[in-house]
Amino acid sequence: MFSFAKDAESLAEIRVALMEIFAKRVEDGMDALWESGEWNNEKNENILKEHLRTPYKAK
Repeated sequence: MFSFAKDAESLAEIRVALMEIFAKRVEDGMDALWESGEWNNEKNENILKEHLRTPYKAK
């Protein structure tokens, strides 16, 4: 597929198309989680408050 990209603009268009496809998959997956009740506003709020930084140890 990438062999068809003869210039930077074509390659950028392919990248955008792929991003849209994968973004749609993520969106569909999240919709399914909401509909099944596996995900809700409480879980959203917990994620927003989550501390995900890597702890660094003092030497």
